[in-house]
Amino acid sequence: MRVIISAGGTGGHIYPALAIINKIKEREPNSEFLYIGTHDRMEKDIVPNKGIPFEMIKIYGFDRHHLLRNVKVMYHLLHSRKKCKKLIKDFKPDVVIGVGGYVTVPVISVAHHLGYRTFIHEQNSIPGKANLYLAKIVDKIGISMKSSETYFPKNKVIFTGNPCSEDAIKKEAMDKTKLGLNPHKKLVLMVMGSLGASTVNEVIVSSLPRFSKESYEIVFVTGKGDYEKIASLKFPSNVKVVPYIDGMTGLMKKTDLMVTRAGASTLSEIIALGVPSILIPSPYVPNNHQYLNAMDLVNANAADIIEEKNLNTDILVSKINDLLYDHTRLTMMRDNLKTLGVNNSAEIIYDALQDLIERK
Repeated sequence: MRVIISAGGTGGHIYPALAIINKIKEREPNSEFLYIGTHDRMEKDIVPNKGIPFEMIKIYGFDRHHLLRNVKVMYHLLHSRKKCKKLIKDFKPDVVIGVGGYVTVPVISVAHHLGYRTFIHEQNSIPGKANLYLAKIVDKIGISMKSSETYFPKNKVIFTGNPCSEDAIKKEAMDKTKLGLNPHKKLVLMVMGSLGASTVNEVIVSSLPRFSKESYEIVFVTGKGDYEKIASLKFPSNVKVVPYIDGMTGLMKKTDLMVTRAGASTLSEIIALGVPSILIPSPYVPNNHQYLNAMDLVNANAADIIEEKNLNTDILVSKINDLLYDHTRLTMMRDNLKTLGVNNSAEIIYDALQDLIERK
């Protein structure tokens, strides 16, 4: 299979794209790929490091607040379309895939114009602007959450789940002793994303001394930006502070309760691994989509939620203790998560791509 794939801006788009690539490689080892991304976002570093051929286009999102800047946006969009046309014609893909981010707009629209089969994937409850625009012209649309189905043409939609879930399931469980943890004690894993996380980190830091007499352990992943400042503070012996964890899903398999944001990829891993969670959605994202992502789980009694505007030390500590010592509710959450999951998401996407190619 010859595949052009595009996704950009955040890990929530990039890692599902990489999961799709991994599945295609698994099924067809001789497949060839070209990843088209932006010149100044995360993918320019992540993708080449994976050994995947990468091409950059210079493109920016539209700015509703500074309309004059959109003249520059249109200029780069036109040039991006021209470059995409050459890249696509030279590569001659069997299928062109978009996994979110404004970079996908010129890639998918040009591929459609040239007559190539196209597929996009949406990770969130409310689709991003790029996918809403592209939905009119693409051949098939994969969705992670059933609540997003109403935004797309029904005849194009496939409920695939998020392909990151399949990678999470395959990950080997981490030995907790490698982090200096007691394998016989319950574990609370606290992880915040980078966007607006400093505010939440401050509440978490102020709450940690309150856990000194509890029977469980806590791992707090601060993020690299806040780590040095936080690590200089003194915490109880049952609290471990780290800047990041390589292979987070391996530790999630040994986690009893997770406190985290509600990004699509994180939720796909929580669902796939059946990890009870307290979700603190980021309010700094378009369309408040993290809150709506979280509510998909909360409404299914598969997670709890604290909105950032309501977050304080007392609420966080009481929520954690109420849940962690309530075996019945934790079991209910795990059982309900099983009803939401798609354990072979990447496989479903691969089959959909094969079907598109065969119908060409």
